Amino acid sequence: MNKKNFTIYIKKILSNNWKYRDSILFLAILVCFSLIAYYHLSLGFSMSSDSERFSRWADDLVRLNFNFFEFFSIDKASHRPSLFFFSVPVFFISLCKVFFINEWQFAFLIFNLILVFLSLLIFVRILLLSKVRPILILSTLPIITLSVDILVWPRFILSDMLYAFLVIVATYSVIKITIRNKINFFEIILILFLLLASRPSSIPIVSAIILFIAIYKLKIFSLKKNIILFLSGIAVFIPVILATMYSVIEFNFSGIPKIDFLTHMVKKGMIIHDRPNTWVDTPSNFIDVMLIYFLRLINFFNPYASTFSTLHIVINIFHTLLIFLSISIWSFLSFQLKIQDKIFFFIIILSLFVDTFHSFILIDYDWRYRFPIILPLLILFPISFENIIRKINLK
Repeated sequence: MNKKNFTIYIKKILSNNWKYRDSILFLAILVCFSLIAYYHLSLGFSMSSDSERFSRWADDLVRLNFNFFEFFSIDKASHRPSLFFFSVPVFFISLCKVFFINEWQFAFLIFNLILVFLSLLIFVRILLLSKVRPILILSTLPIITLSVDILVWPRFILSDMLYAFLVIVATYSVIKITIRNKINFFEIILILFLLLASRPSSIPIVSAIILFIAIYKLKIFSLKKNIILFLSGIAVFIPVILATMYSVIEFNFSGIPKIDFLTHMVKKGMIIHDRPNTWVDTPSNFIDVMLIYFLRLINFFNPYASTFSTLHIVINIFHTLLIFLSISIWSFLSFQLKIQDKIFFFIIILSLFVDTFHSFILIDYDWRYRFPIILPLLILFPISFENIIRKINLK
């Protein structure tokens, strides 16, 4: 191969119309998935205290012959919110118990790994729809493979992987809406229903989707500077809003155990649950309460913990910096495709809503609740670098 032909070949590989694009991308997905699956299978499934609850609820559903109306009514006094918000994961665990009996946990692990594979397929599909060239997609897949969150939660007998899969499906559906400028109401309503039926903390995801669909076509958001101002305004006012909600609850609804759970943690200065080294002094005024919520918002993506290994911390920091770098590139670089501005708009709204919800409720000891938005956030990396390449090519 002479130099001219080699140059032409390289240009084809770097273009959006690479002849072997689909085959190479699918092979890359298989390789990355195989590494993830091997890691989880070598460790085996994991049960937590929440896993035991899911197992018990699945036994109840099987005993009731999958009658969900009766299932939702059992032990109402001890279940707040309703068991409806757990019905999708409980349903799949029940199926595993019926068909695989004593091996149901291993079967559910396999089910989670299938969802990992499907999530990778959807991730790639989103980037292709966003006009990202294959070489950048290929470079992103190993980054996903190294994600600590991806290497932790799929092996747990919990709703996390199923919920994360539904979030990436929802992201795909919303991005299709922005690209085609047409809403498939049946599809979006079904996804919202499944999200609500998979976990109570799906409320911020559902809210973010509804808000974005309601406003994304407004003329004011045709300019990126308006999008940035809108998102910056939300981010700035979140601690104020949460501190105000805290004050309203404290002065009007104190004495109710389920509500006191929220205010009690703030009174202790708790930032990350069960990690006292992150806590601050007991708040004495409104500003102190705002500071606690601000620190929670920041710590939702905290890549460091004293119990993490050095490798764990390095990988977490790498992913965190990559996401912030992508957002910075988007903020300061004029994108060639306006649709990509809307994708950033949606994913940042999604992340802000999830972050805000858990900052008000609870940020868990192991940062479990950020897992479902890791894949949507990693979508930002190849899109931002795609536009850097476009800028270079134009020059």
